[in-house]
Amino acid sequence: MTPIPRRNSEKPRSLKLEEVAALVQGELVGDSSAAITGVAGIKEARSGDITFLSSSKYLPYLEETLASAVITHRDVVSHRKFLVRTDNPSKAFTKVASFFMPSLESRPAGIHPTAVVAAGARLGKDVFVGPHAVIEENTQVGDGTAIEAGVFIGRDCVIGREVRIYPQVSIREKTEIGDRVILHSGAVIGSDGFGYETVGGVHVKIPQIGSVCIEDDVEIGANVCIDRGRFQKTWIKKGTKIDNLVQIAHNVVVGENSLIISQAGISGSTEVGKDTVIAGQAGLVGHLQLGDGCVVGAGAGVTKSFPEKSVILGSPARSIAEQKKIFALSARLPEFFKDLLEVKKKLGIK
Repeated sequence: MTPIPRRNSEKPRSLKLEEVAALVQGELVGDSSAAITGVAGIKEARSGDITFLSSSKYLPYLEETLASAVITHRDVVSHRKFLVRTDNPSKAFTKVASFFMPSLESRPAGIHPTAVVAAGARLGKDVFVGPHAVIEENTQVGDGTAIEAGVFIGRDCVIGREVRIYPQVSIREKTEIGDRVILHSGAVIGSDGFGYETVGGVHVKIPQIGSVCIEDDVEIGANVCIDRGRFQKTWIKKGTKIDNLVQIAHNVVVGENSLIISQAGISGSTEVGKDTVIAGQAGLVGHLQLGDGCVVGAGAGVTKSFPEKSVILGSPARSIAEQKKIFALSARLPEFFKDLLEVKKKLGIK
């Protein structure tokens, strides 16, 4: 692998509006030759930008935006703006934004001179290794993977193809990461699980000798911590997306295509079914099971298992129907207390 060559500055990207319409398979209303040079929100956009309008609450901005064109629904009409009309404006805009936004895919293959790559590490084709990154012995890295500055990858790891590892990620030994995984800055994968035995009043550390397995197409946010298993593996299955500041303890299993939102925490040996949503600041105790398709509301404290497709809320978490009744009754407590005082007064009870 040769040192990274110095690159010339990339030329600004541009698309004709007809090319935008073709890219998103949309219907063009306006000047097909209009030049689009960037993307922005509907309120922030300037001349040359393309924006999108998906929600009806932003309709008042359609005629006011300074954007040169707007991606929107097929039934939207404008007397001033060029439009690209599609079935799904948000999805179409994401596709256009991906064209304009710089990505790690543009990284040239090579190893920065300050990176430390063990002689026994095996790197695939077109791999990028940034400044001060470390890759230890017997680790494999798949084709097209980009490893940014200051990343640490321990021994005996397997990293898949087209993985994107942002600066300051730490990946401990024996971790397995699938293809097209994204790891954002500060994530720590494979740290020791929080396991101790109290002997004679002393907390004695239990060795954590398991591993972490992250399957294909998982995205892991900034400063997420995923602990290694005690004996076997902590397992994040394919397609799952994890927001920033999430803690996942040892031996947890998270099913396919789940969403785990910021500051949620999952205790050891808990199993989360596929297509599950765990909202912000929710906490799950250890050794429980959530069935497929469960939704855990923000701030919920989950202390027991729930079957598939349960929607739960509160602390301790209950079904949302039951919890709504409790919330409604709690809001009326001042009224109930006033009534109670009136009854006590009539009965002569102090």
